[in-house]
Amino acid sequence: MNKTVFLNVEKLDYDKKLIFSPLFELATTTMYDTSTDAEIIERVQGQNLVITKELSLGKSLIDQFPPSVRLICEAGTGYNNIDIDAARSKNITVCNVPDYSSEAVAHLIITFILNISSSLVPQQNMLQHKNFKNFTKSLQVPHFELQGKTLGIIGAGTIGRRAQKIALALGMSIMVYDISPQIKDESKVRYVPLEELLASSDFVSINCPLNSTTKHLVNKKTLALMKPTAFIINTSRGQLINEVDLIDALQNGKIAGAALDVQEQEPPELDNPLFSMGNVIMTPHIGWRRIESRQRLVQIMADNIKAFINGAPINVVNGPLCTS
Repeated sequence: MNKTVFLNVEKLDYDKKLIFSPLFELATTTMYDTSTDAEIIERVQGQNLVITKELSLGKSLIDQFPPSVRLICEAGTGYNNIDIDAARSKNITVCNVPDYSSEAVAHLIITFILNISSSLVPQQNMLQHKNFKNFTKSLQVPHFELQGKTLGIIGAGTIGRRAQKIALALGMSIMVYDISPQIKDESKVRYVPLEELLASSDFVSINCPLNSTTKHLVNKKTLALMKPTAFIINTSRGQLINEVDLIDALQNGKIAGAALDVQEQEPPELDNPLFSMGNVIMTPHIGWRRIESRQRLVQIMADNIKAFINGAPINVVNGPLCTS
């Protein structure tokens, strides 16, 4: 029977509520809450299948993997933590788990937009500081409708498309920028160059993968194109935004605000200025964390492993490789 090791299950099952029987039925499975680099090399010995959740597997580590390892399964959509070229050179297939949390992340994007339009967070902050002026005087915070506003979506993948569908139901117009757009314009949706999207959108949502092309896609130059009344939303990867440039833009009123489920460094330093900014909503990378999403992830991982064992790998991200 195949042997599987999950190197950092605590990252996924931090509340001990997930059911892993779909994995146990396929292979002898060993799970570790966390693993250091030294422990990784020790724990992959004699294993055939390796599972990791956002755990860095660079070339120096993968080069030390034994010949028995044939598959690395990333327990998530993003796989920039794995050196896929190093894996390919050792004939190790790498697969990911796409689309397990797309609905949940899209809902988070819309939640941010709704909160911003109603100034819900600043109102709650006022109450926490015993400031009741919203109740005793006229409304002290911005408050605006969403219909007629424009949502700019960077990345026309599943999450972007699902957020787009909800935004359209709210009466918003949609602009989309994608490196390789596969969809033509449709009612209230236009595919446009990045510069046009940034200059025209009231909300800009980043929904693209992190790679050498997209790192710091949002920077001083691109932020300067945005309207001073616009908000930026990032639920993808923190390094898509140059955080120093974003902080400058927020502090100097170049954009109105930001909602960030991801940060350039996770977790951020506790003295990060973003924590204390009144025009910023920050959450600790929660988009994928709903219990239903995480359980779905376990099932798709099991599907990946079953397909690999049967010689027909799915969700492969580093090209067709031998599975024997």
